[in-house]
Amino acid sequence: MSRGFAAVVSGVLLAGCSVIGVRDGTEEPRYSVTGQVGAIEIRQYGPRIVAETTIAADEDDARSAGFRRIAGYIFGGNKSSSKIAMTAPVAQSGASETIAMTAPVAQSEDTDGRWVVRFFMPAQYSMATLPVPNDERVRLVALPGETMAVLRFSGLPSISSVSEKRAELMAALKAGPWQPVGTPVAWYYDPPWTIPFLRRNEVAVPVSPRHEP
Repeated sequence: MSRGFAAVVSGVLLAGCSVIGVRDGTEEPRYSVTGQVGAIEIRQYGPRIVAETTIAADEDDARSAGFRRIAGYIFGGNKSSSKIAMTAPVAQSGASETIAMTAPVAQSEDTDGRWVVRFFMPAQYSMATLPVPNDERVRLVALPGETMAVLRFSGLPSISSVSEKRAELMAALKAGPWQPVGTPVAWYYDPPWTIPFLRRNEVAVPVSPRHEP
């Protein structure tokens, strides 16, 4: 294959990827894989900063509304009118997750129809350098480092499919060396127009080593 032809093919593929929604160069929180439980990865994440908001709606509507609200912040809706690079994933969990931030985040199932939606901020920022949101419903929160058990899946992330994967994740951890210390959160990596079988979705839960008696 000639260099010219290869360049043309590469250009066509990249253009196609932008149409079908494949991620290209989007920053994600850094992690290391420290173990495996079947299809589940055990990941170690360092400290991260998120912009988050709480939405009272069903799971799908909360994800859309939360995305729009925080997107407004990163696209210039802040005190310095700064634009912040989009990252992945978008995180969603029950609203009670926002309580304790100085230890592994305590997550629980949503009980009152409220959901927390989060964007992870690019690693170059600190709490001191991130611009202040114009919308008081958008909060900046520093998360501690934590160990997460993560199950990846593709397809459209419907309420039923995400629920099934949450249950699958928790069931797989029942007898293994890692025990959940909260309830799962859902992570979404792709824009809505991405072809379903190319989508990257994940459910994750904070874990600690299980000490047998």
